[in-house]
Amino acid sequence: MRKNVMLIALATIGLASCKGGFKQADGGLLYDITVDKSGPTIKTGDFMSLNLVLKTEGDSVVYSTYESGRPVLAPMPKEQKKGDITTGFLLLSEGDSATFKMNIDSVFKKGQPKPPGIKGKYIIYNVKVDKVIPRGNLSEVVFQGRISEFVKAQSELIKKSEPAKIKKYIEDNKLKTTVTPSGLNYVITTPGTGSAIAKGDTAVVNYAGTLLNGKMFDSSLKENAAKVSAYTKQPADPRRVYAPMHLAVGEGKVIRGWDEGLLLLNKGAKATFVIPSDLGWGEQGAPPMIPAFAITVFTVEVVDIIHANPNAPKPAAPQPPAFR
Repeated sequence: MRKNVMLIALATIGLASCKGGFKQADGGLLYDITVDKSGPTIKTGDFMSLNLVLKTEGDSVVYSTYESGRPVLAPMPKEQKKGDITTGFLLLSEGDSATFKMNIDSVFKKGQPKPPGIKGKYIIYNVKVDKVIPRGNLSEVVFQGRISEFVKAQSELIKKSEPAKIKKYIEDNKLKTTVTPSGLNYVITTPGTGSAIAKGDTAVVNYAGTLLNGKMFDSSLKENAAKVSAYTKQPADPRRVYAPMHLAVGEGKVIRGWDEGLLLLNKGAKATFVIPSDLGWGEQGAPPMIPAFAITVFTVEVVDIIHANPNAPKPAAPQPPAFR
């Protein structure tokens, strides 16, 4: 059934006149359905998998699930506010694509500052509905089971795609990397001197971390502050002190890719680590800067090594509980 028939039944949406090719829903949300598949529209309580790009009127991308590598997975809220983007989802079915224009004053409440670079009257959403799991009359156990199966399958697809993404990145950037048994790709761009970092040492390092798309999420170097701000859409923290970081190596206090990679370096060495997600932040990521299943790239320089003192007293072994 086509959407123009389905919309008549959606009393909460209330169609109005067209504006520049867009239709207007009740509450002021403008929409244009660009791909209109047959099938039932999304209903409250249904589970959705959506890919979306959030942009300003100046075509500047604020957020993209395509860049993060993972769609939005969420149930359709039971209640929607007029003019909110969620009311637009009620117009769509599985396989549909649409563009929505939401009044920017509805997104940012009165008195709430807008992120830098967001100007104009509207925020624009380009949405594609990849999957809908209808709630219908399913029991909660069956419904949640279907969601779990879908999410697990999606996670496995994303994980299986990592080797190809890493290979393409290495080829595109002409890196001559070595691969460790765990899957860490590394290249030492500047050899250091002296003995390598050992487990228990403290490495003093400068670093810059990026995603595969080149967007920088963190760095110890002040000259990279503008790049980090461009990605986070936040000004640099004026209180931050930019200096080499002191890292205890081999003790599980940093991500596994760092623990393993730093043990390959010595003082003065510079290297690039291409770290698969399971050696980084894994399935959870580190929102909002590092998405789930993120492959991360670090350039590091070992400024100094503080070797562990072999004569330092060892911590006392934990004592078993005493039983009476």
